[in-house]
Amino acid sequence: MKTSDFYYDLPEELIAQTPAEPRDSSRLLVYHRDTKEIEHRIFRDIAEYFRPGDVLVVNRTRVLPARLYAFTESGGKVEVLLLKRRSLNEWEALVKPGKKCKTGVRLTVNGELSLEIVDITPTGERGIRFFYEGAFEDVLSRVGTVPLPPYIHEKLSDPERYQTVYARENGSSAAPTAGLHFTPELLSKIKAAGVEIAEVLLHVGLGTFRPVKVEDVETHVMHSEFYEVSEEAAEKINRARRNGGRVICVGTTSVRTLETVADMDGTVRAARGETSIFIYPPYRFKCCDALITNFHLPESTLLMLVSSLCSREEILHVYEVAVRERYRFFSFGDACLFL
Repeated sequence: MKTSDFYYDLPEELIAQTPAEPRDSSRLLVYHRDTKEIEHRIFRDIAEYFRPGDVLVVNRTRVLPARLYAFTESGGKVEVLLLKRRSLNEWEALVKPGKKCKTGVRLTVNGELSLEIVDITPTGERGIRFFYEGAFEDVLSRVGTVPLPPYIHEKLSDPERYQTVYARENGSSAAPTAGLHFTPELLSKIKAAGVEIAEVLLHVGLGTFRPVKVEDVETHVMHSEFYEVSEEAAEKINRARRNGGRVICVGTTSVRTLETVADMDGTVRAARGETSIFIYPPYRFKCCDALITNFHLPESTLLMLVSSLCSREEILHVYEVAVRERYRFFSFGDACLFL
C-alpha cells in the first residue's frame, strides 16, 4: 500500500484556525459502517449514539508548554520543542536550526533555564540536559509556550482551549484533539445515560503527526510514546465487553493505547511502557468498536489508522463529503463518529 493512496485534496480555507465556542458546538459527521449511511449533526448530539453499558475511553494527557526559545553564546536564536522525557533533567527535543546545535553546545533560555546538547539521535532529535533551580514544571510553565500545529496561524487567546477538560497529567507535545469537543456538562450527560468513562494515558509526541516520507506505507517507522493503562481502566473496559457494551475510543491516541495492551481476544491488560504501534489497513482491531476523531491530514498515519476501521475507499468518500459540506478540518476542526 502506497502513501499516495491516502491523499485527498483539501481547500486551505477549510483548515480551522480557531476552536468552536462553546466546545460542543462543533459539527459532527456520523458514519454508520454497517449501512454506509452518513448523518450531519452537532457534537453535543453525540450522547444519542451511546447505549447503557458502553464505555467511553479518553486520554487524560495534558499538553506541556513545550516550545522554548533559546539563544547561543553569540546571540543566535534557537527554537526547542520538547518531545519526550528521558530522566529528571533530560529530554529529547526538536531544535531549529539544527546546524547550531552540535553535541556540547550550551543554550540559554533566560536567567532561570539553560540547557546543553548531550547527543543527537539517528533521526536527528537532540538529547538535551536542563539546568535550573526549583521544580522543572514550575520553570517550564513560566518560560515555555504551548506548541500549536504549524497549520494554525491564529494566536490562541486562551491556552486552555488546546487542552481537554479532563487533561490531568503533563507530558504531551500535542493535544489529543478529538477530546477538545467535550464539555463537563456533556460528559455528565453521557455518564447519566449509563456509560462508563475510562481514562488511559498516552503522551502524544510529534511522531504521530510527522509526515510519512516513504512511499511504501509498511516501511514507515513510528516514534515511541509513553502510555499507561491502570487496573481500574482495564476493568471498566473488560466489564463493558463482557456485558455486551461497546468500547468507544475518543481519538486515535486512545485507540493506539488500547490496541497496544489488548490480547488477541480483546481483553485489556493494565500496563505501562513505550508504544510505537502503527495501525494501517488491513489491520484487525482487537478492542475498539467505535471511534470519535477529527479530520486528519492527507497521507498521515492518523488517516491510515482511521482507514483501518472500514476501508480506505470509504474514508476517502467520507472526507469527500466533508469537504463538499464545508466541515472544518484538523486540530480545531469538526469531528467524526465512526460506528
